[in-house]
Formats: sequence, structure tokens, C-alpha cells
Amino acid sequence: MTDVFSHDKRIAIMQAIRGKDTTPEHAVRSLIHRLGYRYRLHVRKLPGCPDLVFPSRRKVVLVHGCFWHRHYCRKGRSTPKTRAGFWKDKLESNKNRDAKTQRKLRRLGWSVLTVWECQTAPKNTDRLARRICRFLDGRAALPAGHHS
Repeated sequence: MTDVFSHDKRIAIMQAIRGKDTTPEHAVRSLIHRLGYRYRLHVRKLPGCPDLVFPSRRKVVLVHGCFWHRHYCRKGRSTPKTRAGFWKDKLESNKNRDAKTQRKLRRLGWSVLTVWECQTAPKNTDRLARRICRFLDGRAALPAGHHS
């Protein structure tokens, strides 16, 4: 099957895809900040350069796009029809790299929370806030005076 876009157009589309500062990452960062937590961004000294790092807690949050990291949701299960073999290998490689990165972080004593793109939708904000609080503090309640 041939691509619906020209070669040059496809290159432009692929180059526009960002690995950092994505919309889902901004949503998570904003939520965590509103909850009163502070973090460091993209710490290069840690395996995989995690999206959000909480050094004093030894915890990291990874924000993954459902398609690129193969979440079990509808978006994560889709595979392009064009160059299917390439995409299968590419996406499987991403998934394997993610698992390896998480193992390395855990071996170094870091706790890891993965937040998926589909979980950052506005309708999921309260659930995500509780999940983040549970991860960071071991409690499900939101900090006093904070509403998501």
C-alpha cells in the first residue's frame, strides 16, 4: 500500500512529532503543579531521561503517547497500513526500550509511574490526580485546599 502523503509531506509530518513538551506532558505537569508538587524536567543523568523527576522522593513520572508506546487503548492498538513491517518493528522497539528503561530506574532505587496520553483527557483529571497523589505520597486524597 502506498502512502496517502507525498514523501516530502510525510517527512514534514514525522519531523513535527515531539519527544518532549508534548500536550499530554503539559497536562500532567500542570496538574502536578496545581496539586502542590515540584519536580525537575528531563533529567539526562537518569536512564531514559524521565519526563518528571522528584529527586527527594526517588520517584519519576513518564508520560507516554498511546500510539508510540503501545498502550492497550484504541489509539495504542492501531498500526499504520503503509510500511506495516517497519511500523511493527519500530513500535515494538519503543515498547522494549521502555521496559528496559523502567528496569534500570527501579534497579537504581527509583519508583516509576507511567501516565498514558488517554489518561490525561480532562474527563480523567480527578482520577489521575488521585493516582498521582497515591504514587507520590501513598495517599489517595488530594492535598488540603487543592482541587483539580
